[in-house]
Amino acid sequence: MAAIDVVGAHWSTDDLAGLTVVVTGGTRGVGRGIVEAYLAVGCSVYVGSRNAPSEEDRPSVQRLDGSTAQATYMAVDVRDAEQIGWLVELAVGDTGRLDVWINNAGGAPSADAATASPRFSQSIVNLNLMAALFGATAANTVMQTQESGGLIINIASVSGLRPSPLTAAYGAAKAGLMNLTESLAAEWGPKVRVNGIAAGMLDTGAASDHFGGDEGVSRIAATVPLNRLGTPHDIAGVCLLLSSPLASYISGANLVVHGGGEWPAFHHAMKA
Repeated sequence: MAAIDVVGAHWSTDDLAGLTVVVTGGTRGVGRGIVEAYLAVGCSVYVGSRNAPSEEDRPSVQRLDGSTAQATYMAVDVRDAEQIGWLVELAVGDTGRLDVWINNAGGAPSADAATASPRFSQSIVNLNLMAALFGATAANTVMQTQESGGLIINIASVSGLRPSPLTAAYGAAKAGLMNLTESLAAEWGPKVRVNGIAAGMLDTGAASDHFGGDEGVSRIAATVPLNRLGTPHDIAGVCLLLSSPLASYISGANLVVHGGGEWPAFHHAMKA
């Protein structure tokens, strides 16, 4: 395996092999990319989502050592603290430990805040904020008992850093998730590190439909300094970095992964 020497610290992808990793909402999009990345480096991966995929829909990943691996899936409602506990019990019961917990489940359809029902808005906050708190708390309970501690990663969004029209409850929940990341890192250190990833605009396989076809995707990508949308594997790579010894002093951070951001609207108005 490739090895890196950083200020006298010898590190390779072998250091991640054998970790027990749990990912919520890991059946498609960003979650699936994260699952595949951890499987590739030799981790035991457990996935909790509302619907566990069929055997034929589960990715089989070739590891760096040439073997193949699959994740273990459990159908759970991540908004239910009791069901989150079942997922923890599954992972710990199989491997005896829990090293990395990734709160990835989330999302929201577009809705006008003025007409969205209270029930709808509450469901968005529950999925994007409360579910992460339940998951983090359950993971922390195990990690605090381990000599090696553990790592919790919250997948947030740039929607929590800027206005989020038509997804106001989602943006507010993601803003709350970033604050939660900092608060839990302060409470749970030094045993447990807690970090967030504020993801920018991503192509998760459905970008063409969401942005109005390939032409729409190209127009949106042109507003990003790197001239492309992000991919699930871009986010997965940051997760692997945070899980490595290279990130051992990173906690309470919300890493913005957005390709340089988005051009401010007034720039386009100036050119019009």
